[in-house]
Amino acid sequence: MYDELYEAWIKERETTEIQPLPKDFYIKLTGYMKKMREESRMLDEKTVRAKLLRRESENVKKMVEELIQMRSEKALGKTMDGKVVAKEALTNEEEKLLGEVSPSLESYQTLLKSILNGRSPRIEVKETPKTMILRFTQEIPAIIGADMKTYGPFKPEDIASLPVENARILIKQGVAVAVETK
Repeated sequence: MYDELYEAWIKERETTEIQPLPKDFYIKLTGYMKKMREESRMLDEKTVRAKLLRRESENVKKMVEELIQMRSEKALGKTMDGKVVAKEALTNEEEKLLGEVSPSLESYQTLLKSILNGRSPRIEVKETPKTMILRFTQEIPAIIGADMKTYGPFKPEDIASLPVENARILIKQGVAVAVETK
């Protein structure tokens, strides 16, 4: 993994365009970092192996920080200029992050255009929903929601509206699924 990271870091430094990375690059990198940390805990700090591992860990940390910094600056810069960032070049995590940032940057562009055209700027803020509708797939006891209200108990096929925070946890646990609404 070190070689992959080093190659990605060098490529990113040498060009102005965001360089393609495998979609699961950060997942692999996380596993690599975790493995190094666990291995270093098992070693006597005075050994040569421990010193080499510590040095490798420092190098990896520096490269990861610089790689993410360069990639985020390139992606945000392109987005701010109204250009499209090739999704093929982004990891899964970067795609999600850029998807969340793009609407805000587009709003700034709209604000700028409105002002330059002498029109009164209108900012539309999309509210994120506070609740989510779920269909339960398993029986669960009553729970206390993020809003401190009691919800449930629920049986399979029950449908309820719960705070988003709780809904996401229940979906992740596999006891409920989100219901699409239009």
